[in-house]
Amino acid sequence: MIAIVTGGTGMIGKAVVSRLLESGYQVVIFTRKKQLHGRVQGALSYRYWNVETGEIDRNAVLTADYIIHLAGAGVMERPWSATYKKVIVDSRVQSGLLLSDTLLSGVNRLKALVSASAIGWYGPDPEIPNPAPFTEDRPAAPGFLGHCCMQWEQSTASLERRGIRVAYLRTGVVLAPGGGALSMILQPLKWRIAAVPGNGRQVISWIHIHDLVSLYLAALEEESYRGACNAAAPAPVSNATLVRSLAEHRYGNAFISIPIPAALLRLVLGERAAEVLGSTTVSARKVQVKGFVFQYPDIGSAIRQLLK
Repeated sequence: MIAIVTGGTGMIGKAVVSRLLESGYQVVIFTRKKQLHGRVQGALSYRYWNVETGEIDRNAVLTADYIIHLAGAGVMERPWSATYKKVIVDSRVQSGLLLSDTLLSGVNRLKALVSASAIGWYGPDPEIPNPAPFTEDRPAAPGFLGHCCMQWEQSTASLERRGIRVAYLRTGVVLAPGGGALSMILQPLKWRIAAVPGNGRQVISWIHIHDLVSLYLAALEEESYRGACNAAAPAPVSNATLVRSLAEHRYGNAFISIPIPAALLRLVLGERAAEVLGSTTVSARKVQVKGFVFQYPDIGSAIRQLLK
């Protein structure tokens, strides 16, 4: 089976590509680097595409059995200027449209497309005591990320209307060794400082990268995965619990917990601070009902593996 992966050189993409190769797939990474076009390394090959100019290897798309669509500019990498917000949206939406238009331009043999999405779809938890976790039937939240996620998912929705199975993994905070959110939390821990954003009570819906990759494979291969599915562990934790659990695992009680004032985060991060200071509690029930079993369902098991 041939599986195309967009965004295959990012943190999640590399893990997905590795698992696909282990599972016996022929993997094609779509890359913006022209010098990699046509390179073959065993069952892995590269094809050039350029979303801005609409260039794509049409034959590769039409002969693929599966597509995992991960391409998109980093949300927290740069300040949210009007220009960069457009980059965030366009990198997701225009790439989805390019894939969809190419697939619909000729006879294809695609069995399924699985696209990344994000729990930014839901926005912050309601300000009521013990709000129910967000389920996939909730409408997109107003605001930048909610609108971005809605457009992101809509960019490939035309495939569903043409009989191609499409699934969207609304992904929480991904915990992975050597990158992403975990590396940012661990940075001050070098000095035995557990830096807790704001009051620390904000809820983090997280997922271990091993479970996220397993979810991508399940969504790729199992017919029951259609539409939106939350990709987050069944036991969300507060930000303070996450940070302090990492500190305790590494240093026992020999660390200092320091709150980072919300005002300082807003000054440094600007509009992005809302993503650090806000709670988003999502439900994992839909994928669990489908039979998915999380290898790391709680933060303790995840941390033990990540920091072993």
